[in-house]
Amino acid sequence: MPELTERQAFLILNALPNIGPITLNRLLAELGGDPRAVFTAGKRRLEAVKGVGSVISASIENWREHFDLAREEDRMARSGADFITTREAVYPRLLKEIHDPPIGLYRKGTYDFTHPCIAIVGSRRTTLYGQSIAKKFGAEFARLGFCIVSGLARGIDTAAHDGALSVGGKTAAVLGTGIDIIYPPENLALYRRIETEGGAILSEFPFGRRADRQSFAMRNRIVAGMCEATIVVESDVDGGAMITARFAGEQGRLIFAVPGRIDQNTSAGCHQLIRDGATLMTGVDDLLNELNYLDGLRPAPIGEKPAEAAAGRPANLTAEEARVFECFRGGAMLTPDALTEQTGLPAAQISATMMMLELKRLVAKRADGTFEARG
Repeated sequence: MPELTERQAFLILNALPNIGPITLNRLLAELGGDPRAVFTAGKRRLEAVKGVGSVISASIENWREHFDLAREEDRMARSGADFITTREAVYPRLLKEIHDPPIGLYRKGTYDFTHPCIAIVGSRRTTLYGQSIAKKFGAEFARLGFCIVSGLARGIDTAAHDGALSVGGKTAAVLGTGIDIIYPPENLALYRRIETEGGAILSEFPFGRRADRQSFAMRNRIVAGMCEATIVVESDVDGGAMITARFAGEQGRLIFAVPGRIDQNTSAGCHQLIRDGATLMTGVDDLLNELNYLDGLRPAPIGEKPAEAAAGRPANLTAEEARVFECFRGGAMLTPDALTEQTGLPAAQISATMMMLELKRLVAKRADGTFEARG
């Protein structure tokens, strides 16, 4: 058989039984980062790595008994899926920072995770109130340029994805199955919309993997891990969304919970999260204000160049941000439509750029929907 490519080696390691992501990442770190080295290291060298015993070393040495590489590559080609690894820029940046990131993700769709992600999760058995709030937040955060991440499940997940798509925003669905299995089946149309409308379908599992309790928990750690914040809209105290929130807390991410009626189990989990210290979520400004506060704790931006200082241009702006910010000279108060007309940039780009300028505390949104530069 020809020598494995790096991507093929990642695919095989990701699919082998009995090897969790922590052990896989440790193996890669101790063998120089090249996944192909794992297959040439030999039994003794493999078992010198913490967490690797005879069962794991045997799985690696006899990988052809566990995984049909040619069939997997054919399935990927026929379905239009690719496999993105931690080595690639399109792999979600924040996900690399958790203690057990997947070494790779199957992906359908083209979204490359260039903008911050927000998770919106909740119960499958939800109320009309919960669905409307999830869809509202999905739309509003997507309009601001965030990618909305959820799990494609019934109820809150579906509403959050729908909300993002309703305004032409980006959304990513993380599956607890192989990427070829749509669960629940009634979300087939939603699955296809996410894939074809600029979003992404993600899974760490090989083709054909069916759902179980373990796979959903593994999915939930990815949802939390790739996001700046997790918003729980409705959940009982034992719901899967509570597991996602727990992962978010362990990963040092922001947790928000939407309050509900005290006599409904679908809100009991949210109320427990609020009692335990999650931020009460009543509108998008609750999250934006928290991100603004945290931004002050990050390293200071690189000092501006003399030419930029002389021109009065703030430092650390992209070309698009500088172009839009220039429109506010002289105290102008502008709507997004006016900014689109003045800059020639598409509405979606204006929304994303205004979100970043708000986070950098350079502009503020007025009650009438217009924007102005901060004094």
